Amino acid sequence: MKQIEEIINKQREFFNSRKTININFRIEQLKKLKKLILNNQQEIIDAAKKDLNRPEDETFISEIFLCINEINFALKNIKNWTKLSRVKTPYYLWPSKSYTYAQPYGVTLIISPWNYPFQLTINPLIGAIAAGNCSILKPSEISQNSSKIIYKLFSENFDPEFIAVIEGGIPESEFLLQQKFDYIFFTGSPRVGKIVMKAAAENLTPLTLELGGKNPCIIDETSDLDLASKYIAWGKFLNAGQSCIAPDFLLISEKIKDNFIEKLIFYIKKFYGENSQQNKNYGRIINQKHLARLSELLKEGKIIYGGSFNDKDLYFEPTLIESDTNEEVFGPVLPIISFLDKKNIFDILKHNTKPLAIYLFSKDKKLQKKLIYNTSSGAICFNDLIIQVSNPNLPFGGIGNSGFGKYHGKYSFDAFSNKKAIIYSRNRFNLNFRFSKIFTKLLKKIL
Repeated sequence: MKQIEEIINKQREFFNSRKTININFRIEQLKKLKKLILNNQQEIIDAAKKDLNRPEDETFISEIFLCINEINFALKNIKNWTKLSRVKTPYYLWPSKSYTYAQPYGVTLIISPWNYPFQLTINPLIGAIAAGNCSILKPSEISQNSSKIIYKLFSENFDPEFIAVIEGGIPESEFLLQQKFDYIFFTGSPRVGKIVMKAAAENLTPLTLELGGKNPCIIDETSDLDLASKYIAWGKFLNAGQSCIAPDFLLISEKIKDNFIEKLIFYIKKFYGENSQQNKNYGRIINQKHLARLSELLKEGKIIYGGSFNDKDLYFEPTLIESDTNEEVFGPVLPIISFLDKKNIFDILKHNTKPLAIYLFSKDKKLQKKLIYNTSSGAICFNDLIIQVSNPNLPFGGIGNSGFGKYHGKYSFDAFSNKKAIIYSRNRFNLNFRFSKIFTKLLKKIL
């Protein structure tokens, strides 16, 4: 643990040297990171294969592409983001001028989960580098192969006084949370998020929490059922359902439920075969603990399709159940709830925690508008799934139980920056106007 303290102290010294303030330094580090990822794609893909049996194409899109896309976006915009930005000054403060400046926090801690271990470590780091911070990365010990490759890549290519990787389990994480950081970025479960937030409060450390959520996917009778079933068969069972932005449960009109389920089963079989255990394009559950948790969910409802699993192989079949479980699934089990009237949708949503995303397959413009203005969630996606995560112009993050704080694109830069207010007052006229009763009368008229 002493080594961790030494790394933190060295990072603080390096940050105080002001080297990270230099924009060219930040650009060089981002380019270096990009090259490092591109040159080691196969190692990253192989590690994800060992951890999750994830197919190569899935890892390329969800880990490699998303990281490179974020780096490219940051490189394109960093000079504008870091400029002193002028803002309007009210006329009663004439002749002053007002600006904002994005200043780095300092030494930051990034704690990442096991489901997308590379991307969910690197994407926050991109924002931290662009904003001029030093960072300590704590990848999940559960995805041990990905943790090892992250450690290898950074220990061999970056100075630990700028970016360091700390491997280990709960003791290392607890020790890190006891240290004084200038910013903490955590991705994981709401349960652990509360622990992180409590630890951050001890030092009044600002933080971002990216947590899970019961993301509803709503399908009404106006939807294109073939399109919806195809997208859900893909988006729900991507990474064997272990995605925080995957649909967690279906809300479907009773009128079309049977027809939709038939189409959904057709596409599950088309994508993953009659025996998905033998399909190379279907992943595995991360460990025995999570597989056991998923198997317990099967007892909470009627199995419509699937339901088989294998402890030794960590295999869990794509499964559809009629169930109203309150627990976030985070796996290849899709509970289905039907509704008779669209009004029931909002009653059901109100009884659930605020999700990371709401998905709606519908041509009903009024329903789309009502969801935008009458629900609370991190994002809403109409007639598609998951794509919001790939747009660097959109903020990504939750609300309430699904977390708080946004990142991706400029939102990542903003997350790791303190927006400082600056005002220049010109006193060359030595005006006494502000100290007179006339100034007070003017302010009263404004109100």
